[in-house]
Amino acid sequence: MASSSSSASNSLYWKYDVFLSFRGEDTRRNFTSHLYQGLKNRGIFTFLDDKRLENGDSISEELGKAIEVSQVAVIVFSRNYAMSRWCLNELVKIMECKEKENGQIVIPIFCDVDPSHVRYQSKSFEEAFAKHESRYKDDVEGMQKVQGWRTALTAAANLKGYVFPNGVKSDADCIEHIVDQISSKCNTSVSYLQEVVGIDTQLRKVESLLQMEINDVLIVWIWGMGGVGKTTLAKTIFFKLSSKFKDICFLENIKENKHGMHSLQNILLSKLLGEKDNSVDDTEAGRSMLSERLRLKKVLVVLDDIDHIDQLEYLAKDLSWFGKGSRIIATTRDKRLIGENDVVFEVETLLDCDAIKLFNQYAFKEKVPNERFKNLTLKIVSLAKGHPLALKVWGSSLHRMDITEWESALVRIKKNSDVEITENLKISSDGLEPEEQEIFLDIACFFRGIEKEKVMQVLESYYSGPKIGLRVLVNKSLVIISENNEIEMHDLIQDMGKCIVQMQEHPGEYSRLWNVKDFKEVIDNNMGTMAVKAIWFTYFEELSFNKEAMKNMKMLRILCIHNGDEYSRMRASFSSDSNCHAGSIEYLSNNLRWFVWHDYPWQLLPENFNPKRLVHVDLRWSSLHYLWNETKQQLPSLRFLNLRGSKSLKRTPDFKAMPNLEYLDLRECRSLEEVQNSLGCSRKLIGLDLSYCESLERFPYVNAESLKSLNLKYCSSLEKFPEFLGIMKPELYITMSYSGIRELPLSIIHPRAHLRDLHLPGLKNLVSLPSSICKLKGLVRIDVSFCVKLERLPEEIGDLENLERLDAHFTLISRPPSSIIRLNKLKFLTFAKRVDGVYFFFPQVDEGLRSLKSLDLSYCNIIDGGLPEDIGSLSSLKELKLGGNNFEHLPRSIAQLGALQTLDLSHCMRLTQLPEFPQQLHTIAADWSNDSICNSLFQNISSLQHDLCTSDSLSLGVFTTEGDNIPRWFHHREDGTSIYVKLPKNCANWDHGTLRTTSMSIRTISKSSHVSKLTEQRAISRNQMYSTGVGVGAGVV
Repeated sequence: MASSSSSASNSLYWKYDVFLSFRGEDTRRNFTSHLYQGLKNRGIFTFLDDKRLENGDSISEELGKAIEVSQVAVIVFSRNYAMSRWCLNELVKIMECKEKENGQIVIPIFCDVDPSHVRYQSKSFEEAFAKHESRYKDDVEGMQKVQGWRTALTAAANLKGYVFPNGVKSDADCIEHIVDQISSKCNTSVSYLQEVVGIDTQLRKVESLLQMEINDVLIVWIWGMGGVGKTTLAKTIFFKLSSKFKDICFLENIKENKHGMHSLQNILLSKLLGEKDNSVDDTEAGRSMLSERLRLKKVLVVLDDIDHIDQLEYLAKDLSWFGKGSRIIATTRDKRLIGENDVVFEVETLLDCDAIKLFNQYAFKEKVPNERFKNLTLKIVSLAKGHPLALKVWGSSLHRMDITEWESALVRIKKNSDVEITENLKISSDGLEPEEQEIFLDIACFFRGIEKEKVMQVLESYYSGPKIGLRVLVNKSLVIISENNEIEMHDLIQDMGKCIVQMQEHPGEYSRLWNVKDFKEVIDNNMGTMAVKAIWFTYFEELSFNKEAMKNMKMLRILCIHNGDEYSRMRASFSSDSNCHAGSIEYLSNNLRWFVWHDYPWQLLPENFNPKRLVHVDLRWSSLHYLWNETKQQLPSLRFLNLRGSKSLKRTPDFKAMPNLEYLDLRECRSLEEVQNSLGCSRKLIGLDLSYCESLERFPYVNAESLKSLNLKYCSSLEKFPEFLGIMKPELYITMSYSGIRELPLSIIHPRAHLRDLHLPGLKNLVSLPSSICKLKGLVRIDVSFCVKLERLPEEIGDLENLERLDAHFTLISRPPSSIIRLNKLKFLTFAKRVDGVYFFFPQVDEGLRSLKSLDLSYCNIIDGGLPEDIGSLSSLKELKLGGNNFEHLPRSIAQLGALQTLDLSHCMRLTQLPEFPQQLHTIAADWSNDSICNSLFQNISSLQHDLCTSDSLSLGVFTTEGDNIPRWFHHREDGTSIYVKLPKNCANWDHGTLRTTSMSIRTISKSSHVSKLTEQRAISRNQMYSTGVGVGAGVV
């Protein structure tokens, strides 16, 4: 749709504000990531290909399209940029788009590279092109491509850009400046303006009221009737002005917020201050934080659709909350909310010429209007009185209608010409098919703002063609699918739908009940009738029911009662069923398809409740003891059954009556002792959750033909795993951690199971693993940690050729099988535990375990001979944890651990002698107050013995100790957070003063602001305290 703005009409529709081109391995994790975050924080929509592979001779079609629809292309040139043919092809595409003169802007950034190197392809760029030319030397087309790359580099380097770092500003300030400049180039209002008719005049008026030239804090109200375009105008101004502010936030549709005022405060805090999403949980704390933290920030905030004074009170009570130059824009229908001295703009309806243009766009779409409809168009447009929503809805409803239907519609509109626009909009629903109208009313009353997929599940339970129906509603502009895939509609459209429902005399005759007050009136006065089709609401106060409350609602198909008070529900979960009523409610409609009642207060469902078309049941946190008392209901359509948190539930229903059941949630049913055998008949079951069923003892069968998820976590009384019926799916995910299972069933460890993870932590009764698990060739991870009775691993465990991680800490395993050394893909292995009196012995390595990087044998009660003498053949080992053991000597082959970086020998009280250590070892944890260890250290660790006064390179040995026992032999000792060492002058060529361990680092201390300048003094500073909270002593050799 064209805008009346000439400048906008000549511009492309930009999908992205910025496209980032960069060499991944050079800048992905440093400059580019910081730049991207800076752009994102400013609300600049940036395309970042964070999964780029950068190989091949051509870029993907998707990437090329992204470049075409980006208003600004930012090219981050780095040293190795030209090495990537992918990057060079990307650059050529960018420059081609610029040449088309569509208004696209290209900004080069020279990151650690001189612009002249890019412009003339010298230095690293020269090296890169030598390789490219060598590659294509016998290929004419290839050499032409290389020349194209050179041309593009030269052209891009000649553009105005930025050098990073620039040697004047800090890195952070430099990036902020670049973001400012990019932001000023992004005219983010362009794409939005293209879709708005007749907005230019009003936009200029509001801009003049905002007085952007002054540095005061201002609030401007946009006031007008519903559907006149207040939000559209506010959004357009927001997009247009956003580049002038560093911190911006658009709070849309405040009136419809259902999550409490603090949720809106959290959005403001997140957008304007970068706070976490849930930084406050009550409105007073939120108000205090906003008023205190925003005082020095220049912000742009839009508060859209305010309808209550409290909203202003807690979001922007006083202009003193905001920093100088801030602008607050608020939209409302209610003029009473506007302060006496506040600046107000009243939104005007459309001029006749704009009204006709808008109507034609929806009535004829992109086609040229038919001359035969001209007179009818003028008459209908005049009746809309310039109201944009009416024009849009009427135009959409008349699209593709013939001239007789237009004439009929005109007659109906004229009849209502004197009533409110809400009433007049009903014409748009008159032309709907019966099912389409029912779907429209459901959405208006219940489903606005809910995810489309969830809504479709409900609609599909009782309509034959909801997808088609929803598409019709979207085409007629009655419903909108948001960017978040939520179903939305305009306030006036929703009001119109609810108005249709409420045309009856009293709530008992409404087809739909969504208001708690109306529901209470119907229940208290027993006013329910056959007219009631759906009930859906959330309550925050305790509801009272009588048993006969719903006996007349025989056509009820949706019953959905949510408890919105999470705190009362949490309290109830730890108490008895104080809200429980004996027996059951007298009647529930057998026509129900969707049945949700949180905190259902009766012990049973009605005996005469036999809803054969029921699809969805959610009775979480109910007072149910049983579903039915010994009766046999048939539920052939039921797919979803949730009884979570029904803490008095004693028995599951007969699952034979539910042949199509797909999801069963029985979490936290703490009184449940048995799952019926009949669950084995549920062949379509996909998900089963029995976690935290602490009393569950018997669970004989489950059908695995369709099963994808089985959760038995914390079923502490369940000792036997259920038997699987049918063939198990490869993707089945099972978790039984911290349950009472004694042994694993053969069904889940069958070779055809294709398991990748065996996650079994905390199985308190598990004594051994069956040898059959060693046939699971696809296993990658095994976790048997905290299986406190597990004594051994299968002898054939070495057959698991793809195993990468084995976690067996806090078990009774004392002798890993010798075949473990054949696990040549294993990277992580732990048997760490607390000493149990049994000696631990690790088998000879025999050059196996070739990929092992981390080995943790802490507190395993290892004595001399418990470690293999050939431990040095673990060629990939980087981390070795041996703390808390009882050996006196270590194998000499440790010196051959060529990759070892960290060695933990803390709390090895009997250790008296250290072997020679590998040179690259940088962290040793030990008891340095032990003179024997210290003497051994200086005798054997040649790699750490350096003469600082004569060495050309600097190598400091840094050791940490818990407590205040700093050894006497340290030349420099300090009790505190840092230690200073005066270095010899011949160390002045040492550029990088950083040596890191788990708790200490060396870094440059400079007397000037330039970090690169070396002084004679360096510092070793503690990065973090030990988790025990014990003081750290430091010393330097």
